[in-house]
Amino acid sequence: MADATWPEELYALLRKADITQFCYVPDAGHQVLIDRSLADPEVHSVALTTEEEGVALIAGAHLGGKQGVLLMQSSGVGNCVNFFSLIKNGNFPFLTLVSMRGDFGEGNPWQIPMGQATQPVMEDIGITCLRAESPDDLIPTVQAGLTMAFQSEMAIAILLTQKLIGAKAFG
Repeated sequence: MADATWPEELYALLRKADITQFCYVPDAGHQVLIDRSLADPEVHSVALTTEEEGVALIAGAHLGGKQGVLLMQSSGVGNCVNFFSLIKNGNFPFLTLVSMRGDFGEGNPWQIPMGQATQPVMEDIGITCLRAESPDDLIPTVQAGLTMAFQSEMAIAILLTQKLIGAKAFG
């Protein structure tokens, strides 16, 4: 990871966009966002037992007039497939930041199948995926995703690739 400031810039962008609900399953790829949301008295940060709970929380945030983001790892996408129908049928705006596994430089063979299936699975249920490959394209990509999600009321996943977050050591 060449530029370690991007998580701080990302958190500032999310807050500037009035994201006040953060839900997450603990993940090293989202650690700065999680820590910042927990320390921020102006946001509601919720640790989840499983990722699909976050889909319902984001829908509930919208119904309550708030904007939220679901932070999850690509391995958690498979847990959410049934709940993604809530977004599609309820036509809720939805934003998730997905820390990718199973792509560039992955050393854990157990992460590869879901990592490779993440984008096709999400697109098959109607979620538009935008990929952030480097610190330089992260902020413009997330800004585009915020606009698409909360102005056009679309379901958007920002895939934070391993080129951006780095591959975890295995083994």
